[in-house]
Amino acid sequence: MQLTSISILNYKNIEEAELAFSPNINCFIGNNGMGKTNLLDAVYYLSFCKSYFNAGDSQNIRHDAEFFMIQGKYRLNGETEEIYCGIKRRQKKQFKRNKKEYERLSDHIGLLPLTLISPDDSTLISEGSDERRKFIDGVISQYNKSYLNHLLHYNNALRQRNALLKSETAADDALMDIWESQMAEHGMYIYEERKRFIEEFIPVFQRFYSYISDENERISLHYRSQHDDRDIKTSMEATRTRDRILGFSTQGIHKDELEMLLGDYPIKRVGSQGQNKTYVISLKMAQFDFLKRTHNYPPLLLLDDIFDKLDANRVKRIVELVSGDTFGQIFITDTNRKHLDRILEQIGQESFIFQVENGKVCR
Repeated sequence: MQLTSISILNYKNIEEAELAFSPNINCFIGNNGMGKTNLLDAVYYLSFCKSYFNAGDSQNIRHDAEFFMIQGKYRLNGETEEIYCGIKRRQKKQFKRNKKEYERLSDHIGLLPLTLISPDDSTLISEGSDERRKFIDGVISQYNKSYLNHLLHYNNALRQRNALLKSETAADDALMDIWESQMAEHGMYIYEERKRFIEEFIPVFQRFYSYISDENERISLHYRSQHDDRDIKTSMEATRTRDRILGFSTQGIHKDELEMLLGDYPIKRVGSQGQNKTYVISLKMAQFDFLKRTHNYPPLLLLDDIFDKLDANRVKRIVELVSGDTFGQIFITDTNRKHLDRILEQIGQESFIFQVENGKVCR
């Protein structure tokens, strides 16, 4: 898969950009705050129908503008694909594939697999359970449409049960039972898919970490779920009184945890900056590998300022990885041109270099 070109209007600080890309390496150079990450985010948006960094669509519209537009042209399985997204303030976004609008945005997810590695990924370690579940769900949703639908149904049932728990009037037990049954049904599917994914994912992740760290450290992942040792439907019924007092649901797959360990201890507590960054990069590299195997072609790989806070040996190892045949089209941001030139020399592939300054982009 290849993104051949992109057109951007009013996306964050990018007023207008028309860019054609190399099928190999594309680099965006500039100082911090110039718009390099915003360019990567625009590419991410075309794959996921949302920003990687801002939850609200209106936050992505350039200041004083009334809309933004992103359009990308791809080569996918020998065919040309044109993806369009546009949104006006206070209006519903439009998302089109080859000029035909999607009925549901979820139908688009997975068409254009992509892995983005960013400094913001540190939240996988620092902020805990919610971010880790989002990471797992994001990978599985890119290759399993049913999974995304089960997630949507589960989250709706969870919202409805929580609304009943917070209600000032006595909750209807029959209605509560309906939402709990849906949570149990969809939750079991999600649990089984998460468990299956993690079992396949862990050895790949460990292989990447060992390579980047030169096999100097022992790391592990452990998936923990209430589904491991109890019947969730029975548990939800048993905890209704307590949940009403608390005002939220204490049982279900929304409480699942992915434990991240360095040696025998949480990496959040004992890991250095370099170890934490290596851990996250290895997670994302394993995500890339998993998506490549499930789609039978390499996803786009976006590397946003990932070499900071890594020693020279770890940088060298990462560069060796991305310069192999495993990876396809890569997008890189950096602030240091000399540093980037050294990296590109090691990779040894054709590259396009774009200069980014105050939202303006040129080769």
